[in-house]
Amino acid sequence: MRRTALLAPRIAVALAAALVLAACGSGTSTESATAAAPTAPAGGPLDLKAAGCPATVVMQQDWQPEAEHGAMYSVVGPGYTIDSDKKSVTGPLVAQGVDTGVKVEVRAGGSNTGFQPVPALMYIDPSITFGAVNTDQAIVSAAAKQPTVAVTSQMTVSPQILMWDPASHPGMTTVKQVAGTGVPVVTSGEIIPALLESQRIMAKSQADTSYDGTPARFVSDPKIMQQGFATAEPYIYENEIAQWKKPIGSEPLSNYGYSIYPEPLAVRSDKLAELTPCLKKLVPIMQQAEVDYLKTPGPTNGLIIKLVDSYQTGWSYTAGDADFSAATQIKGGFVKNDPASGVFGQFDPARMKDTVARFVPLLQAAGTLTGPAPTADSLYTNQFIDKNVKLS
Repeated sequence: MRRTALLAPRIAVALAAALVLAACGSGTSTESATAAAPTAPAGGPLDLKAAGCPATVVMQQDWQPEAEHGAMYSVVGPGYTIDSDKKSVTGPLVAQGVDTGVKVEVRAGGSNTGFQPVPALMYIDPSITFGAVNTDQAIVSAAAKQPTVAVTSQMTVSPQILMWDPASHPGMTTVKQVAGTGVPVVTSGEIIPALLESQRIMAKSQADTSYDGTPARFVSDPKIMQQGFATAEPYIYENEIAQWKKPIGSEPLSNYGYSIYPEPLAVRSDKLAELTPCLKKLVPIMQQAEVDYLKTPGPTNGLIIKLVDSYQTGWSYTAGDADFSAATQIKGGFVKNDPASGVFGQFDPARMKDTVARFVPLLQAAGTLTGPAPTADSLYTNQFIDKNVKLS
């Protein structure tokens, strides 16, 4: 199962099998470096050691390795070590072809961390520098006294979709049209149906939160609508699910106010000042890393596939999945320059305010947000953004 919306009981596909496989995969392995990257010029913009960055910059993802996390994995340089027990990869942090003088460790999430929210992990383990924290999760975590500050976006628009069978809904091309037929809307959490109910696109009686991440329900009952990701399910259902093997219809939920920033890089709020000298160089590096990854995704996708094979968690990910995701991130407009400023990785203040205003009532109604709601301004900062970094 791919990452799901907040409030989802993020159950892995064949979870029991995953636990068995995770117990079997153990130990570490080191890549034989064909050539070490040259050292960054001392004191320059790529010298992270001089900037006072941690000796190892730890990046925590919220899910298994996949192409949506391309920037993080793209800065893992040659000579890396894979720890299949901890589900992490560590190597020199290489940016724009040079060694920045520090290491990077990328940790997988999901079942590997007991499905804990990334902010909780960041407050348990202060060695984590960056966490991938969705905006809705940041709202909840701030209220729970685990506040984070997003410092740069990676994906600009959420690829969360609702999908349907075109044959069961001929001529229909939008979520609104299909939901208007009264069919069940199957999700693994309450936020998606609550968002659509608030706009009278679907009735409360249509909500079905029993989605377990497997294709079984959709294949056996193709009249339903089901959640998914534009960067994954269209390819998987057409090419990898033997019982389906045909196109699906879908529409991004961003068209209906699902305005969160998906997995922006965030730091703990109480560590922002301490990390500021480092972030002045590291944030532009991560902006450029995403741009560079999407120009040439092949090498990083190869590492991602290797990690999935090494971790043995029951998560399945193919080269086809990775290639489709990287291409769709651009073609689908999910990774693009900030429309308001034209800068890649920058947050739009108006969008952040709208997201908080929209999602706070939904989270409160669901019982997930129980403390005081944070302000939009407290959830992000653009102070480290390099305004010269843009997707061409």
